[in-house]
Amino acid sequence: MAYHKGFSAILIIFCLIYANFCAPNNDLEIRNEVNNDDVVQLDVQDSNYPPRGLHGRDGRDGLDSIVPGPLGKIGPRGFQDEPGAAEGSGGFVYTRWGRKSCRKGTTLLYAGVMGGSYYSYGGGSNYLCMPLDPTYDKTVNGNQGYSYVYGIEYEMGAHASLFPENLHNHDAVCAVCFAESRGSQVMIPARNVCPKGWTREYTGYLMSTHISYKRSEFICVDGAPEAREGTRANLNGGLLYVVEGRCGSLPCLPYKQGAELTCAVCTK
Repeated sequence: MAYHKGFSAILIIFCLIYANFCAPNNDLEIRNEVNNDDVVQLDVQDSNYPPRGLHGRDGRDGLDSIVPGPLGKIGPRGFQDEPGAAEGSGGFVYTRWGRKSCRKGTTLLYAGVMGGSYYSYGGGSNYLCMPLDPTYDKTVNGNQGYSYVYGIEYEMGAHASLFPENLHNHDAVCAVCFAESRGSQVMIPARNVCPKGWTREYTGYLMSTHISYKRSEFICVDGAPEAREGTRANLNGGLLYVVEGRCGSLPCLPYKQGAELTCAVCTK
Protein backbone atom coordinates (compact mmCIF):
# COMPACT_ATOMS: atom_id res chain seq x y z
CA MET A 1 0.00 0.00 0.00
CA ALA A 2 2.78 2.34 0.87
CA TYR A 3 4.42 1.38 -2.42
CA HIS A 4 1.42 2.49 -4.45
CA LYS A 5 1.20 5.87 -2.68
CA GLY A 6 4.84 6.56 -3.36
CA PHE A 7 4.48 5.70 -7.07
CA SER A 8 1.43 7.94 -7.40
CA ALA A 9 3.27 10.86 -5.87
CA ILE A 10 6.18 10.41 -8.27
CA LEU A 11 3.77 10.28 -11.25
CA ILE A 12 2.04 13.50 -10.19
CA ILE A 13 5.37 15.31 -9.82
CA PHE A 14 6.47 14.11 -13.29
CA CYS A 15 3.23 15.34 -14.91
CA LEU A 16 3.59 18.77 -13.33
CA ILE A 17 7.16 19.09 -14.64
CA TYR A 18 6.09 17.94 -18.14
CA ALA A 19 3.18 20.36 -18.24
CA ASN A 20 5.42 23.26 -17.31
CA PHE A 21 7.83 22.69 -20.26
CA CYS A 22 5.52 21.32 -22.98
CA ALA A 23 2.45 23.57 -22.72
CA PRO A 24 1.74 25.74 -25.88
CA ASN A 25 2.92 29.35 -25.81
CA ASN A 26 0.70 31.93 -27.58
CA ASP A 27 3.52 34.48 -27.73
CA LEU A 28 5.83 32.23 -29.77
CA GLU A 29 7.39 34.02 -32.77
CA ILE A 30 9.00 32.13 -35.60
CA ARG A 31 11.37 33.96 -37.93
CA ASN A 32 13.23 32.40 -40.77
CA GLU A 33 15.51 34.57 -42.83
CA VAL A 34 16.71 33.31 -46.20
CA ASN A 35 19.81 35.15 -47.39
CA ASN A 36 19.32 35.08 -51.20
CA ASP A 37 17.43 37.20 -53.79
CA ASP A 38 14.20 37.01 -51.77
CA VAL A 39 13.75 37.44 -47.96
CA VAL A 40 11.02 35.39 -46.43
CA GLN A 41 9.60 36.39 -43.05
CA LEU A 42 7.01 34.37 -41.27
CA ASP A 43 5.39 35.93 -38.20
CA VAL A 44 3.22 33.68 -36.20
CA GLN A 45 1.34 35.60 -33.47
CA ASP A 46 -1.10 32.92 -32.75
CA SER A 47 -0.67 29.24 -33.33
CA ASN A 48 -4.38 29.04 -34.13
CA TYR A 49 -3.82 30.75 -37.51
CA PRO A 50 -1.72 29.36 -40.38
CA PRO A 51 1.41 31.32 -41.42
CA ARG A 52 1.08 33.92 -44.21
CA GLY A 53 2.66 33.19 -47.68
CA LEU A 54 4.56 35.44 -50.16
CA HIS A 55 2.91 38.28 -52.08
CA GLY A 56 1.87 37.14 -55.61
CA ARG A 57 2.95 38.86 -58.91
CA ASP A 58 0.68 41.05 -60.96
CA GLY A 59 -1.12 39.08 -63.63
CA ARG A 60 -0.32 39.58 -67.34
CA ASP A 61 -2.60 41.37 -69.79
CA GLY A 62 -5.14 39.13 -71.42
CA LEU A 63 -5.28 38.49 -75.18
CA ASP A 64 -7.57 40.51 -77.44
CA SER A 65 -10.71 38.69 -78.37
CA ILE A 66 -10.91 37.37 -81.93
CA VAL A 67 -14.67 37.63 -81.91
CA PRO A 68 -15.82 41.12 -83.02
CA GLY A 69 -18.22 42.91 -80.83
CA PRO A 70 -21.67 44.01 -81.90
CA LEU A 71 -21.99 46.78 -84.51
CA GLY A 72 -22.74 50.23 -83.28
CA LYS A 73 -25.52 52.45 -84.52
CA ILE A 74 -25.21 53.98 -87.99
CA GLY A 75 -23.99 57.54 -87.79
CA PRO A 76 -25.61 60.51 -89.52
CA ARG A 77 -25.09 60.92 -93.28
CA GLY A 78 -22.25 63.26 -94.24
CA PHE A 79 -22.50 66.27 -96.50
CA GLN A 80 -22.23 65.64 -100.25
CA ASP A 81 -19.53 67.68 -101.95
CA GLU A 82 -19.70 69.10 -105.45
CA PRO A 83 -18.83 66.65 -108.25
CA GLY A 84 -15.24 66.81 -109.49
CA ALA A 85 -14.16 67.63 -112.99
CA ALA A 86 -14.51 64.83 -115.53
CA GLU A 87 -11.31 63.10 -116.55
CA GLY A 88 -10.01 63.46 -120.07
CA SER A 89 -11.60 60.91 -122.37
CA GLY A 90 -8.73 60.79 -124.85
CA GLY A 91 -9.63 60.61 -128.51
CA PHE A 92 -8.00 60.16 -131.90
CA VAL A 93 -7.22 62.48 -134.80
CA TYR A 94 -7.42 61.27 -138.39
CA THR A 95 -7.49 62.82 -141.84
CA ARG A 96 -10.45 62.36 -144.12
CA TRP A 97 -8.98 62.51 -147.61
CA GLY A 98 -11.28 63.85 -150.34
CA ARG A 99 -13.80 65.63 -148.09
CA LYS A 100 -14.03 69.04 -146.41
CA SER A 101 -16.15 67.87 -143.49
CA CYS A 102 -16.15 65.17 -140.82
CA ARG A 103 -18.76 62.56 -140.10
CA LYS A 104 -21.46 63.16 -137.51
CA GLY A 105 -20.23 62.63 -133.97
CA THR A 106 -16.70 63.91 -134.64
CA THR A 107 -15.16 67.38 -134.51
CA LEU A 108 -13.68 69.22 -137.47
CA LEU A 109 -10.27 70.60 -136.47
CA TYR A 110 -9.68 72.21 -139.85
CA ALA A 111 -10.39 71.71 -143.55
CA GLY A 112 -7.87 72.26 -146.32
CA VAL A 113 -6.38 71.08 -149.59
CA MET A 114 -4.15 68.10 -150.18
CA GLY A 115 -0.44 68.77 -150.59
CA GLY A 116 2.59 66.70 -151.54
CA SER A 117 5.59 66.46 -153.85
CA TYR A 118 5.52 66.99 -157.61
CA TYR A 119 4.65 63.72 -159.30
CA SER A 120 8.01 63.35 -161.10
CA TYR A 121 10.32 64.87 -158.46
CA GLY A 122 11.75 63.69 -155.19
CA GLY A 123 10.95 65.15 -151.81
CA GLY A 124 8.44 63.84 -149.32
CA SER A 125 6.43 60.73 -150.16
CA ASN A 126 3.56 61.38 -147.77
CA TYR A 127 0.46 63.50 -148.33
CA LEU A 128 -0.40 66.52 -146.20
CA CYS A 129 -3.65 68.25 -145.37
CA MET A 130 -2.70 71.91 -145.90
CA PRO A 131 -4.86 74.46 -144.01
CA LEU A 132 -6.36 77.38 -145.95
CA ASP A 133 -5.17 79.97 -143.41
CA PRO A 134 -1.38 79.49 -143.15
CA THR A 135 0.76 81.53 -140.77
CA TYR A 136 4.42 82.30 -141.46
CA ASP A 137 7.43 83.12 -139.33
CA LYS A 138 10.66 84.37 -140.91
CA THR A 139 10.99 83.89 -144.68
CA VAL A 140 13.74 84.24 -147.30
CA ASN A 141 12.95 86.11 -150.51
CA GLY A 142 12.73 84.08 -153.69
CA ASN A 143 12.70 80.36 -154.42
CA GLN A 144 15.62 78.44 -152.93
CA GLY A 145 14.72 75.34 -154.94
CA TYR A 146 15.43 72.66 -152.34
CA SER A 147 12.02 71.18 -151.60
CA TYR A 148 8.43 72.09 -152.45
CA VAL A 149 4.88 71.24 -151.53
CA TYR A 150 2.43 71.16 -154.43
CA GLY A 151 -1.30 70.77 -154.60
CA ILE A 152 -2.74 67.35 -155.46
CA GLU A 153 -5.08 66.67 -158.38
CA TYR A 154 -7.48 63.83 -158.96
CA GLU A 155 -6.59 61.81 -162.04
CA MET A 156 -9.80 59.90 -162.53
CA GLY A 157 -9.87 59.37 -166.30
CA ALA A 158 -11.08 55.79 -166.79
CA HIS A 159 -12.30 55.59 -163.20
CA ALA A 160 -14.68 58.52 -163.33
CA SER A 161 -17.69 56.17 -163.23
CA LEU A 162 -16.74 55.03 -159.73
CA PHE A 163 -17.59 58.41 -158.21
CA PRO A 164 -20.72 60.56 -158.03
CA GLU A 165 -18.97 63.38 -159.88
CA ASN A 166 -16.20 63.45 -162.46
CA LEU A 167 -13.51 65.42 -160.66
CA HIS A 168 -10.73 64.73 -163.14
CA ASN A 169 -7.94 67.33 -162.84
CA HIS A 170 -9.63 69.03 -159.88
CA ASP A 171 -7.67 69.89 -156.73
CA ALA A 172 -8.24 67.37 -153.95
CA VAL A 173 -9.46 68.50 -150.53
CA CYS A 174 -9.21 67.08 -147.02
CA ALA A 175 -10.42 67.46 -143.44
CA VAL A 176 -8.69 66.75 -140.13
CA CYS A 177 -11.15 65.24 -137.67
CA PHE A 178 -11.15 64.49 -133.95
CA ALA A 179 -12.98 61.37 -132.77
CA GLU A 180 -13.57 61.87 -129.04
CA SER A 181 -13.47 58.91 -126.64
CA ARG A 182 -11.69 56.75 -129.22
CA GLY A 183 -8.00 56.02 -128.91
CA SER A 184 -7.16 53.86 -131.94
CA GLN A 185 -7.43 54.27 -135.70
CA VAL A 186 -6.71 51.97 -138.61
CA MET A 187 -7.00 52.22 -142.39
CA ILE A 188 -7.97 48.86 -143.84
CA PRO A 189 -7.17 48.41 -147.55
CA ALA A 190 -9.38 46.22 -149.75
CA ARG A 191 -12.26 46.40 -147.23
CA ASN A 192 -15.14 48.85 -146.94
CA VAL A 193 -16.39 47.56 -143.58
CA CYS A 194 -14.87 47.74 -140.10
CA PRO A 195 -14.28 44.98 -137.55
CA LYS A 196 -16.95 44.31 -134.97
CA GLY A 197 -16.85 46.87 -132.18
CA TRP A 198 -15.13 49.52 -134.34
CA THR A 199 -16.64 52.73 -135.72
CA ARG A 200 -16.54 53.29 -139.46
CA GLU A 201 -15.43 56.89 -140.05
CA TYR A 202 -15.59 56.70 -143.83
CA THR A 203 -15.04 54.35 -146.77
CA GLY A 204 -13.79 54.88 -150.29
CA TYR A 205 -11.09 53.81 -152.72
CA LEU A 206 -7.40 53.22 -152.24
CA MET A 207 -5.41 55.84 -154.19
CA SER A 208 -1.77 56.71 -154.80
CA THR A 209 0.47 58.18 -157.49
CA HIS A 210 1.08 56.59 -160.92
CA ILE A 211 3.34 53.53 -161.08
CA SER A 212 5.73 55.36 -163.43
CA TYR A 213 6.13 58.41 -161.15
CA LYS A 214 7.98 58.97 -157.91
CA ARG A 215 6.46 56.80 -155.27
CA SER A 216 4.03 58.04 -152.63
CA GLU A 217 1.98 56.52 -149.87
CA PHE A 218 -1.35 54.76 -150.29
CA ILE A 219 -4.28 56.65 -148.80
CA CYS A 220 -7.99 56.04 -148.44
CA VAL A 221 -9.92 58.68 -150.43
CA ASP A 222 -13.60 59.12 -149.62
CA GLY A 223 -15.97 57.35 -152.01
CA ALA A 224 -17.88 60.61 -152.55
CA PRO A 225 -14.96 63.03 -152.97
CA GLU A 226 -15.14 66.80 -153.19
CA ALA A 227 -12.82 69.27 -154.93
CA ARG A 228 -11.76 72.82 -154.33
CA GLU A 229 -14.20 75.07 -156.17
CA GLY A 230 -13.05 76.62 -159.44
CA THR A 231 -10.12 74.28 -159.96
CA ARG A 232 -9.73 72.34 -163.19
CA ALA A 233 -6.64 73.97 -164.60
CA ASN A 234 -4.66 70.72 -164.94
CA LEU A 235 -1.62 72.25 -163.26
CA ASN A 236 -0.50 68.82 -162.12
CA GLY A 237 1.70 68.89 -159.01
CA GLY A 238 0.94 65.68 -157.14
CA LEU A 239 -1.45 63.27 -158.88
CA LEU A 240 -3.87 60.76 -157.38
CA TYR A 241 -4.88 57.56 -159.18
CA VAL A 242 -7.18 54.74 -158.15
CA VAL A 243 -5.26 51.60 -157.16
CA GLU A 244 -5.96 48.18 -158.68
CA GLY A 245 -4.93 44.73 -157.51
CA ARG A 246 -2.24 42.89 -159.49
CA CYS A 247 -2.11 39.10 -159.34
CA GLY A 248 1.17 37.37 -158.69
CA SER A 249 2.60 37.81 -155.22
CA LEU A 250 -0.84 39.22 -154.33
CA PRO A 251 -2.99 36.07 -154.12
CA CYS A 252 -5.76 35.68 -156.68
CA LEU A 253 -8.25 34.52 -155.51
CA PRO A 254 -9.36 36.13 -153.19
CA TYR A 255 -8.10 39.22 -155.10
CA LYS A 256 -9.09 39.89 -158.69
CA GLN A 257 -6.75 41.05 -161.39
CA GLY A 258 -7.38 44.72 -162.22
CA ALA A 259 -10.20 45.20 -159.67
CA GLU A 260 -10.26 48.62 -157.97
CA LEU A 261 -9.46 48.30 -154.28
CA THR A 262 -11.76 49.72 -151.64
CA CYS A 263 -10.74 50.95 -148.17
CA ALA A 264 -12.16 51.88 -144.80
CA VAL A 265 -11.00 54.11 -141.95
CA CYS A 266 -12.05 52.73 -138.57
CA THR A 267 -11.69 53.98 -135.01
CA LYS A 268 -12.23 52.50 -131.54
